Amino acid sequence: MNNSEFLKQLNQYYPLSDETVKDLMDICTEERYVKNELLLEAGNMARYYYFIKSGLIGYYTTDHDGDTIYKIFFEENSFVASTAAIIKNEPSDFNIIALEDCSVIQYPVKAYRDLLTKHHDLALFQIHYLEKNWVVKKEPLEVSLKYETAKKRYLQLLENESLYKRLKQHHIASYLGITPTQLSRIKKEIN
Repeated sequence: MNNSEFLKQLNQYYPLSDETVKDLMDICTEERYVKNELLLEAGNMARYYYFIKSGLIGYYTTDHDGDTIYKIFFEENSFVASTAAIIKNEPSDFNIIALEDCSVIQYPVKAYRDLLTKHHDLALFQIHYLEKNWVVKKEPLEVSLKYETAKKRYLQLLENESLYKRLKQHHIASYLGITPTQLSRIKKEIN
């Protein structure tokens, strides 16, 4: 398993000792998921953390009418998990789905959480990761959802051209909280 990018991303948040890396790699496996395969189904306990080596993953829930609502998309070199479900030790409210064929490094929640208590540096990685991705990065998204128009959020999504090109129109509409017809109108208006 080529894990150089995985280790690079971990060390970007906090440098890990060789002993910590060895213990972490001992619990990791490389897995493949085909397009439209669920890594986690809502209502189930989150059993793994994932690191995306290749592919695109979506994180979504379903509303009372059965409509899919995408919360976020993850590209290569991203960490993915149903973090709130793991922290609360409850079944996930969200589905995690492969939107393309994916290769991931996955590691079991329990074994990883045991390592967090054993290795101070890994615990510091976890703190720094959560601060950056669940506080700093997430806050503007929440504000945007509450106060920005769908058109403005669409324009912001367009700024990430590599992600935008990989998404289907129904994924984009769902993410923006609008219908595909409304998305078509926004696109016409911009063009």
